[in-house]
Amino acid sequence: MLKATAERSPRTWHSALTATARARAARGRSRRIALLAILAGTGLTSTGAQPTNDLDAFETCEAIRAGFRAFRHDAFPEGKWTCEAGVLRSVKGQRVDLITRGEYQDFELELEWKVSFGANSGIMYGVTEAATETYWSGPEMQINDDPHHPDGLQPKTSAGGLYDLIGPSDRGAFKPTGDYNHIRIVSRSGHVEHWLNGIRVVAYEWDSPELRALIQQTKFAQAPLFMKQRRGHIALQSEGDEVWFRHIRIRRLSPDASDKRTSAADAGPAAK
Repeated sequence: MLKATAERSPRTWHSALTATARARAARGRSRRIALLAILAGTGLTSTGAQPTNDLDAFETCEAIRAGFRAFRHDAFPEGKWTCEAGVLRSVKGQRVDLITRGEYQDFELELEWKVSFGANSGIMYGVTEAATETYWSGPEMQINDDPHHPDGLQPKTSAGGLYDLIGPSDRGAFKPTGDYNHIRIVSRSGHVEHWLNGIRVVAYEWDSPELRALIQQTKFAQAPLFMKQRRGHIALQSEGDEVWFRHIRIRRLSPDASDKRTSAADAGPAAK
């Protein structure tokens, strides 16, 4: 005797499948919620990256005008510097340096710059307004049109170097006049590095006897505030030439944190 086989109507099957799908979706949501809770406790995002709330980005003209001002003045110097489509430009014939409104001690600065024919400029850090000029307190990463400016004749005053103190280890890292150069300055716990177009060209220790001896051989020996403190403003210099800056980003660093991008494994030859 055959047993009768119960058949379900299409509507009944649809209801059963819908209920199963809903249950699976609920379990998936629960797992995602649990994962997010774990990640929140570790300080990681779902991609494994640390939250980037320590980054100051100046990539729009609005952000640039809000984040920079003239040295020893309260306002952005309109007419002496201009900004268009996120690109900052020093006006030819004007000599007014810009400084960040904030101060930095352990940081990573990243930006791109290009120069007009024969132009010169610089990036200073550890700047204080107690000095009469930005360069009398802050050391400078040199910006220079090396092929067409006299400073390009000497290693210690050529592009990428620590101005008048340490020349870049690779003078071929500079791009042709009119092309953008990508730079990084990393300062952490007294160790400072200059990177030019992906090559580490300078590395030094802020308070090392070797560097202090070099300072005594320059005009900075007579500047009482030169490199006296690491904490200070970051400055963009105007020497009356046209220089362009874009993609300006400053990341505050923890003094004891490691930075994979400055490890010995991927660092180029350094001048010390």
